[in-house]
Amino acid sequence: MSKRHKHRQVVLPPTIETRAHAHNERHRVNSELHLVTNLVSHGVEPDDVIEPGPAWKPLHHHDAEIGIEQSRKQVIKHWKTKAWKRRKVVRKQRVLEIEHLRDIA
Repeated sequence: MSKRHKHRQVVLPPTIETRAHAHNERHRVNSELHLVTNLVSHGVEPDDVIEPGPAWKPLHHHDAEIGIEQSRKQVIKHWKTKAWKRRKVVRKQRVLEIEHLRDIA
């Protein structure tokens, strides 16, 4: 059983709080964009309308150096590369050809 519901008194970790904050910000921007589209569809010039932007960003989006460090940490998985997939297909084809040659001989 998970421990998610056992401790209701525990303070939420900061990651959950920032995730909730980001969700609220995205919702605010999307609802303001919806209002902008309504204004434009009712005849207001698009140049006269102010587009909403994010008023809050997580810390790692503010600092470019932190973003660069985090992107370096993410290593591409070898099985997700095209070369790996190609090699896998070539190996299967080679095995099938060898089995075919064994059957013939």
